[in-house]
Amino acid sequence: MTMKQSKSPTMKDVAREAGVALGTVSKVFNGIPVGKSYRDRVMAAADKLGYSVNSYARGLRANKTNTVALILPSVDHMFFALLADYICDALTKRDHRMVLAITRDDPRAEARCIQMVRQNKVDGIIGLTYSADLDVGDDLPYVSIDRFISPGIPCVSSDNFNGGSIAAEKLAQLGCKKLLFLRTGSHVAGEADKRGAGFTAWCQMNGVSCEARRFDDREGLEPVYAFLGRHFGEGRRDFDGIFCSTDMLASRTRACLERHGVSVPEDVQIIGYDGIRAFNSEGDLFCSTIVQPVKQMAETAVSILLSEDRTAAPALICLPVTYEAGGTTRE
Repeated sequence: MTMKQSKSPTMKDVAREAGVALGTVSKVFNGIPVGKSYRDRVMAAADKLGYSVNSYARGLRANKTNTVALILPSVDHMFFALLADYICDALTKRDHRMVLAITRDDPRAEARCIQMVRQNKVDGIIGLTYSADLDVGDDLPYVSIDRFISPGIPCVSSDNFNGGSIAAEKLAQLGCKKLLFLRTGSHVAGEADKRGAGFTAWCQMNGVSCEARRFDDREGLEPVYAFLGRHFGEGRRDFDGIFCSTDMLASRTRACLERHGVSVPEDVQIIGYDGIRAFNSEGDLFCSTIVQPVKQMAETAVSILLSEDRTAAPALICLPVTYEAGGTTRE
């Protein structure tokens, strides 16, 4: 004799147990305001019966998936990985899922993500991308990180210009007289380019000697190492303070200088940008750095994407940065 499998509880069962109308139960589970006593009765009944909301089915009925795609070039850069972690956490708190798309700057991969939105497979996109061929219509639910695409697409970024200014001022305060800005990055313009602009603007306004060198990341790091060798090899010390566009570049610059017998921070002081820490967000900094508010950037991007009216968001949201010493400056 086989035992009959018990049915899963339904919303009608919850309504009967709570002694309320079925419409009241529906309102509670769909986030529509009801009186506190009604809500408490519904939740208590659902808990007693073991009823759980099928968010996937509810999303299909509402023509929503409760899923957001995150586009990143890679996750082998620690800033990208940290951003993905915070965005996933922010979405989870809002009962949404995240689909991570690693594009390696391939426009075809980005186009597939955009098509997923148009086919209602995901509800929207948060994108950090430097593809020159990116084609996003203003009607698409899209929030950009670190790149202004169009006035109709909100961009969330740290205050890169001010971050560069802070780095220049700090190096000057610490006694540096000959400053250098080093940048590796995409050939496509983005908000991160303002780091060098803020750095050189502060130097020009304050009469501090400054040189800026920008390298295309498609060329790799060899041109950077060759440049450093010309200015620090064979006992040369052409600069005593360096601001690097990322912490990763700062770390590699330090290693290159030390191979040339240059001591950091005794001979040369270095400041990076990002605020990356070893192992996790609580570890030691890799270098003295301009710290991006990564968690706040993630929360802001998610809030804008899931808001009822994205048109109310500014075209560019710049969040404040801070400086933190991390061993490559002489505090």
